[in-house]
Amino acid sequence: MLPTRRRFLASLGVGVAGHALARESVEMPFENGARELVAYPQKRPLIRLTSRPPQLETPMSVFAEGAITPNDAFFVRYHLAGSPPSRELLGGDAFRLSVEGHVQSPLSLGVAELARRFETAAVVAVNQCSGNGRGLFQPRVPGGQMGNGAMGCARWEGVRLSDVLKAAGVKPGARQVLLDGLDKPPTPGIPDFVKALEMDQALDPEILLATRMNGEPLPWLNGYPLRVVVPGHYGTYWIKHLHRVTVVDADYKGYWMDPAYRIPDDPCAHVEPGTKPRHTVPISRFNVRSFITSLMDGSRVPSGRTTLLRGIAFDGGAGIREVVVSDDEGRTWRAAELGRDHGRHAFREWTLAWTPPGTGDRVLWARATNRLGQSQPLEPLWNPAGYMRNVVEPVKVKVTT
Repeated sequence: MLPTRRRFLASLGVGVAGHALARESVEMPFENGARELVAYPQKRPLIRLTSRPPQLETPMSVFAEGAITPNDAFFVRYHLAGSPPSRELLGGDAFRLSVEGHVQSPLSLGVAELARRFETAAVVAVNQCSGNGRGLFQPRVPGGQMGNGAMGCARWEGVRLSDVLKAAGVKPGARQVLLDGLDKPPTPGIPDFVKALEMDQALDPEILLATRMNGEPLPWLNGYPLRVVVPGHYGTYWIKHLHRVTVVDADYKGYWMDPAYRIPDDPCAHVEPGTKPRHTVPISRFNVRSFITSLMDGSRVPSGRTTLLRGIAFDGGAGIREVVVSDDEGRTWRAAELGRDHGRHAFREWTLAWTPPGTGDRVLWARATNRLGQSQPLEPLWNPAGYMRNVVEPVKVKVTT
């Protein structure tokens, strides 16, 4: 018998009223940046943006631990105040995935049936919130004010969405595939969180219906028991607690596709600060990003001694070609050494031995370039939704004797 939600929370040693235990606080690098570090079920203390629904950011120090983000440190992002759904709806025989709509043979499948009927597939891929880094935008924009910790890289395992769609028999004329999870609106009138993939994209064999994350069942707050994995694309498409796949023969016009999650129809997804774009398109693939993870703002490093700089880089699936590092605000650059390649959708670790001369304040920059030649701007680009930040992020350190 499944435990009740109260017993489940109690078994993890968390307070039922808040579903979490606050430990300490951190100050994010922007105005009104005070945040609590909070331990939620199956999670170590993470940076809490909101409690209803839970939105938890990974501390940047976690990314120095390796290319794979541990499950208990992986960020959490929900949109609807009634989220997450209770575990009673998610486990055992109570959970079913429906595949319906413009198909020849509608399906209703439990998690065990998915595993029995379809070939297992896996991918190492980054999941990143579209608004990762939104709190750093200037001028400020509305929305969740996050630092750069709304991302993580994991090994996802499950079955291919394309295999499931083929088993259902997609009818001619199908246009899109709608993805719906069990996180429901708390009151009538609030749009359900439903996302759409173009038919060609939905048949991409890299897109998974994942049941496992880093060798374990999905954590409750990361989509248990089934979530969509769309490698190279922003997390808005990675529907958690997936329970319905609907094939449609027309373009879906739901709120979370239009007007939400749209970017300026421009190669760099930007407009002049304070203006609005004339035309928009749905957000899609990641741009190129890189971070220094071994040092944080204010870190102290010894002069004349070698410090090993470490970091990560990733993009929308072309793969990282190089990372270069500057300690003089871009006047000169040195190539870093790339670490193990976990796949084109994964974090790529990098290292560089740095021996700072003299003493005083120094600013470190890391800049990645992918195999298509795409890189990162040195000046931040702006859009009114605060999406797709990928400027070279400075790390200010003190060189001491």
